[in-house]
Amino acid sequence: MSEILKIQKTLQAYQCDRYGNMRPLILMNELQGMGDRHAEMLGVGYEYCMAHGMAWVVTHYLVDIIEMPTEREELTFITWPSCQDALRATRDFEIHGADNRLMVRATSQWVLIDMARRRPLRLDENLPRWTVNPDRAWDRTFDRFPDFVSEKSHTFRCRFDDVDVNQHINNAVYAVWATESVGYAYRNTHKLRRIELNYKKEISPDTPAITVDVAMDGNVSRHKIMTPDGVEHANVICTWDELTVA
Repeated sequence: MSEILKIQKTLQAYQCDRYGNMRPLILMNELQGMGDRHAEMLGVGYEYCMAHGMAWVVTHYLVDIIEMPTEREELTFITWPSCQDALRATRDFEIHGADNRLMVRATSQWVLIDMARRRPLRLDENLPRWTVNPDRAWDRTFDRFPDFVSEKSHTFRCRFDDVDVNQHINNAVYAVWATESVGYAYRNTHKLRRIELNYKKEISPDTPAITVDVAMDGNVSRHKIMTPDGVEHANVICTWDELTVA
């Protein structure tokens, strides 16, 4: 049982956008997949949790994109649990290029819940022990995001393919809603530099529409992901760089 998981992959064309950069959906799904796989190896993953009526729920993903991976890049994905307290666990991530340069660093926070009562559970009372590596990929705290005044709204429909096996909208889809809500023209001239997600409440697959409120401040966009009942399900902050096309 290793406290650190490393996996090498080559980024494929179908995982990239029109400019050959990794899509936000793929980036978030790769991090999620790494975390899921390592949790299983540590004995605290999906199988163990389902057998005990529990589930891991993510509250934050903070992702710093130093250099966006591009098509055919040989990548090394690394993840490890970096700290925990009574109720919260932190998992960190790095993505390195073929020459071992650091391209992406990320950190995430998770809570364990009782699936029947939807209440948080103490980690030390409900999980077997696992090894924590105190090194941090990105030493950040998981703070509440500041509120903002919306400048525009964008509406999305929940697609069949947005729903995962847990029967709610997959976590990575929130990143798609946020990055798409800035508009095509902006996306066509900018690439994602940083994405910070604060998840608040899961979204049911039968939700008729999702509204994303957006405010732009220079190269920073802020997003509230809302359902028609007025409930805020996630808050997202994106930082962008102007895209240079050869």
